[in-house]
Amino acid sequence: MATSMQKLVGVSQEDDEEEMEMDVKEEDDEDEENGEKQIAAQMMIGVDEVMPSTSSSDQFQYQPQLQEQVSNQSGGGGARRSRPLEEKERTKLRERHRRAITARILAGLRRHGNYNLRVRADINDVIAALAREAGWVVLPDGTTFPSRSQSSPAAGTSAGMTSSSSQMVSQQIPPPPATLQGVSSGYRTTVEYNACRMKGVFMPTPSHYDLSSTAPAQSLGVVADGGEQTERLPLIAGSTQVINDKQIIGLPTKLPERDFAGTPYVPVYVMLPLGVINMKCELADPDGLLKQLRVLKSINVDGVMVDCWWGIVEAHAPQEYNWNGYQRLFQMVRELKLKLQVVMSFHECGGNVGDDVCIPLPHWVAEIGRSNPEIFFTDREGRRNPECLSWGIDKERVLRGRTAVEVYFDYMRSFRVEFDEFFEDGIISMVEVGLGPCGELRYPSCPVKHGWRYPGIGEFQCYDQYMLKSLRKAAEMRGHSFWARGPDNAGSYNSQPHETGFFCDGGGYDGYYGRFFLNWYSQVLLNHGDRVLSLAKLAFDGTCITAKLPGIHWWYKAASHAAELTAGYYNPCNRDGYTAIATMLQKHGAALSFSCAEHHILEQQDHLREALADPRGLVWQVLNAAWDVSIPIASENAFLCHDRAQPTSHGETEFHGI
Repeated sequence: MATSMQKLVGVSQEDDEEEMEMDVKEEDDEDEENGEKQIAAQMMIGVDEVMPSTSSSDQFQYQPQLQEQVSNQSGGGGARRSRPLEEKERTKLRERHRRAITARILAGLRRHGNYNLRVRADINDVIAALAREAGWVVLPDGTTFPSRSQSSPAAGTSAGMTSSSSQMVSQQIPPPPATLQGVSSGYRTTVEYNACRMKGVFMPTPSHYDLSSTAPAQSLGVVADGGEQTERLPLIAGSTQVINDKQIIGLPTKLPERDFAGTPYVPVYVMLPLGVINMKCELADPDGLLKQLRVLKSINVDGVMVDCWWGIVEAHAPQEYNWNGYQRLFQMVRELKLKLQVVMSFHECGGNVGDDVCIPLPHWVAEIGRSNPEIFFTDREGRRNPECLSWGIDKERVLRGRTAVEVYFDYMRSFRVEFDEFFEDGIISMVEVGLGPCGELRYPSCPVKHGWRYPGIGEFQCYDQYMLKSLRKAAEMRGHSFWARGPDNAGSYNSQPHETGFFCDGGGYDGYYGRFFLNWYSQVLLNHGDRVLSLAKLAFDGTCITAKLPGIHWWYKAASHAAELTAGYYNPCNRDGYTAIATMLQKHGAALSFSCAEHHILEQQDHLREALADPRGLVWQVLNAAWDVSIPIASENAFLCHDRAQPTSHGETEFHGI
């Protein structure tokens, strides 16, 4: 066995050496051919430049230059052909060393970075992938420039050159003073060269540097020596100069600011404090609230967003609703000519990041939970989470003769009837439907009250009797009744993917049982959203409804995407888990509200790198999933206040735009 392996290794090494020799030989041949082609091209340019001219003096002026260029090129070619053998050997060694390093880089990126590199990729592909991840546009010929999402280039002077065509004029035009020398890009549209990722597609907007045929570009008519006007060349700015057959384009020191004229208007809504309504369904501080609303009106925000808590309105008995505090609040908003976005909050408040008040589920629901704790989500250790009701009881009549979805529908219908005039007048512009913990469509996989801390992967929440009943039924339909269980090697709340047998690279998540379980787990999430949104559409007919998704960006660069899997998003590196959700929302005419929009400002922080987080990649994947099915997108920030430097504090959503 060892002998055969040595033979195999020896053959591979010999093949590498032969391949290297061929590469070096081809490089020499290419150099000679390029030299000959360049001489021929310059000869053709000389002929083309001489022919239009009617003056014999002009013709003689070009001939000495042509002869000098030919002699220089031929001399350079002779030096290349006489390169000593020792230099060729050194070139081979350098090339072998470069290839070994490239192979290690590619192997690491494929395994740990989720980069979609081709099998015979080289270092150019690596650099292009890194540039695209950073938001740059890389064309097939290597031309690289920032997309519009990038900031303007730093002030200074830089020069870039591109080869000119055979029809380029030889007259030099001086650039205007105080200009920035930039690169002339190609004439093809950037849409043809989208930066592709494993998840979704990054669609960059046209850049200031883009000279695509679809974008208007300035043009300059240039007159050649013969007096004939050449074709109008599209330019970035108003000047160009030609030096040694190279075209340099002058750019202004300050690029023009982005013009949003003609783009859709994006309204901005400010989230009111979570405790604006107290447990008696009264305004906690009417005078202070009125002052705050007047300030918001003075800065021209469009409206405010407020939670309508199930635990306050239907607190004491089933189908006994108290909307008094919200009536007064909505009147104040209408008098100030602001608009409203309302959240149907079917979860408790308290215990999560940013929760400064405690609003539990209705008392009568808590009483049912004490006698039947199976109505709450349950982890593998049997710990219950009373933050919201388990999706396993969506169709189980365990809530005083009603199912969970019937309870949600009755609540939404009562709200619609109570505030009918606000809907008719357009004061209530949107209703966000709570679908899980924190109102988000996800499992409560990362509960702080059970000890979870960032960046733990969380735990599966499918161990109440109703969820296990559904899992057992799905396993029997597949003919594998022994699959009616949760994974036993998925770690704990604060585990990391490589520490578990289920989420590690090549782990159980990608096996037959793992794929079955994750399909079922994510399908339960989809079915819950489908049921509740179908009833919300019926209750709020004619008003925009939306569902909220969280930005679970940690471990996004790991192959398994473990934190997303435990939250119900079947989104490993080889599968798109957000397209099905977007399609479900499109079915009900619902918008997608995403709460990870500003996390790109944190990308350079150490804790994100250590957790293999990729907020920008996640954002683009979710946005592309929504754009593919043409549904509106709402953006919620996850911090109270943030700027270009860093966020100042964690908190509940503050601004909301759609």
